[in-house]
Amino acid sequence: MALNVLLIGDIVGKLGRRTVASVLPKLRQERLIDLVIANGENTAAGRGLTPNTAQELFGCGVDVLTSGNHIWENREVYQILDDPAVPLVRPLNYPEGTPGRGFVTRDGVGVINAMGRTFMGIALEDPFRAMDVALEQVRDCRITILDFHAEATSEKIAMGYYLDGRISAVVGTHTHVPTSDTRILPKGTGYVTDLGMCGALNSVIGMQTDKVIERFLTQLPNRFDPVDSGPAVFNSVLITFDEGSGRAVAIERLDCVVE
Repeated sequence: MALNVLLIGDIVGKLGRRTVASVLPKLRQERLIDLVIANGENTAAGRGLTPNTAQELFGCGVDVLTSGNHIWENREVYQILDDPAVPLVRPLNYPEGTPGRGFVTRDGVGVINAMGRTFMGIALEDPFRAMDVALEQVRDCRITILDFHAEATSEKIAMGYYLDGRISAVVGTHTHVPTSDTRILPKGTGYVTDLGMCGALNSVIGMQTDKVIERFLTQLPNRFDPVDSGPAVFNSVLITFDEGSGRAVAIERLDCVVE
């Protein structure tokens, strides 16, 4: 049997949440999608996640939320990170004792979150060796998927090849820029360097352009705010897996602009 999994890029702010709510229910029905995984670390005012924004996304059809370095921006999310009833994961290679968990299982599918170290500015454990451990913990899952939240394309591609044949899919997040390299690696692992985002089309990775340009011009810290109106992009990748072998058999981008 085949299993269709939709993976949605970083959801940015209120506009990103509205975009997912407007696109996902119909898309899920039309494409016979069995499971939806989305990166939710930028859903609350562009940085972080709250229990309310998480529930909003679950309510419109997201099954599992992954995250990254911004998951810690709103401390109120800590109360659900350890809740086994909430399908939310944070990068597994944070230090021991950090709130939350690095993987969850949903309907027999293992969903793992890890974070890269190149250009991230955070001292983390080696994500490659952390994945060796994680795969042992989810080896009973028929399908396993990694959201690799990383900046460097080379690190993401290296992770794809490192796990090729050992995991069902590796998808990248964090840059908010969709890549066109969706493919199935030689040993059967579905791969894309970055899913992209759900957020404002006319923006810098979902944020107001003037503030970002000001930062580049002055090199002074300022606050980035998400664009919450206007046309939005919806970036995602649909992967079909063979449930018997756990391998990816088809992969395609599903992107659109919502006016």
